Amino acid sequence: MSSSILSVNSSARYEQSVTRAVANRLVEQLSADNNASVIERDLAAGMPFINEQWVTANFTDADQRTTEQQQVLTLSDHLIGELKQADHIVIASPIYNFGIPASLKAWIDQIARAKITFRYTSSGPVGLLENKRAYLVMASGGVTLGDPSDFASPYLRQALQFIGIDDITLIDANDEAAALSRIAATS
Repeated sequence: MSSSILSVNSSARYEQSVTRAVANRLVEQLSADNNASVIERDLAAGMPFINEQWVTANFTDADQRTTEQQQVLTLSDHLIGELKQADHIVIASPIYNFGIPASLKAWIDQIARAKITFRYTSSGPVGLLENKRAYLVMASGGVTLGDPSDFASPYLRQALQFIGIDDITLIDANDEAAALSRIAATS
């Protein structure tokens, strides 16, 4: 049985990007191990931010949306479709100024949608995307993952758990050789 991998790259750098290099190696390993197809989502070119029209469309019941509101949510629907299709999600993220790149935050805003990727209950929100495994490939020039100044990896972990993805592996790409060795050992 084949599976699907969603590879999300958010580094503004293409050449010499440690997160891209490590994430690409992880995707190669996962696809070889699982006979998986790969969906690539590169956020470096940008991702639209949500705005008033998006919020209004999102909070309008699907059967009540105008054609314009449906069009406003087209990209969000497509991104959610990619996420739903994936068994494995590989998110490559550098840490910029103590946080994730703005394009990755914009992607999260596009895929975190009530009644689609999570729902509200009397005991709080419940994620609707289950049975998925996520890998966070992260690097920073000055923030050590897990330190008190690391706001990025806890945020990404929380965002994924919010939509139901609880099986999350953090890969520290600051030491590229060690990260690649860890990936090779997973097969």
